[in-house]
Amino acid sequence: MLITGASGALGRALALYHAGPDTVLSLWGRNEVRLADTAEAARTAGAEASERSLDLTDCDAAVAALVAEDSETAFDVVYLVAGIGDVCPADALVEPPEQVARMVQTNFTAPAAMATAIAQRMAERGRGRIVIIGSAAGHHALPSAASYAASKAGLAHFADALRIAMKPHGVSVVLVAPGFIASGANKRPMAIPVEVAARRIAQAAERGKRHYVTPWPFTALRLLEKLLPTFLRDRVLAALKP
Repeated sequence: MLITGASGALGRALALYHAGPDTVLSLWGRNEVRLADTAEAARTAGAEASERSLDLTDCDAAVAALVAEDSETAFDVVYLVAGIGDVCPADALVEPPEQVARMVQTNFTAPAAMATAIAQRMAERGRGRIVIIGSAAGHHALPSAASYAASKAGLAHFADALRIAMKPHGVSVVLVAPGFIASGANKRPMAIPVEVAARRIAQAAERGKRHYVTPWPFTALRLLEKLLPTFLRDRVLAALKP
């Protein structure tokens, strides 16, 4: 099993949810210290865990590493969790171009390319599961976080298309769109504990859900936005602050 973003809160929680005897985990992350801590915790739980530190802005390297690891020991499940978030600086009208480029590269280009690479290999084996972590923000046009919302929206459409393409070949593709997740000091309204989010995500993936949103109020918010007149929706979104 591969889990990217394992040095982050959700990736770590997913790793520990799955960790146990007879479980082999390949854990990827940007922060070497936190990644090593996650791997050690997984080993303590009885899993065999390896670590790989890399930045997904180097998409070619990420895909090459994925193919190399899968060739050595085939992945049955791949969680593409890694991503970054940022907002428009308070003193700017729009996000800096370099911020937009990095956001799209990390949140869309790399996970989409990696999903394509592993989907092809899983299809040849006739089995496998790909879990793509999007965001509830991908359902909304957020002026304060335009590139983040757009990168997650693009990832959602990509995941749905890949799911349709892979279904006849025994490969399931699950898109997860979390809302706010509480971890450490990061606590916001409607946030759920990261351990609860990880459990729900893993169970939804095991059931082969097409699209899973957690917690449920974010589904309601998506439906509410669709019901609002465009002018009112635009005013509400423009008023939102990070």
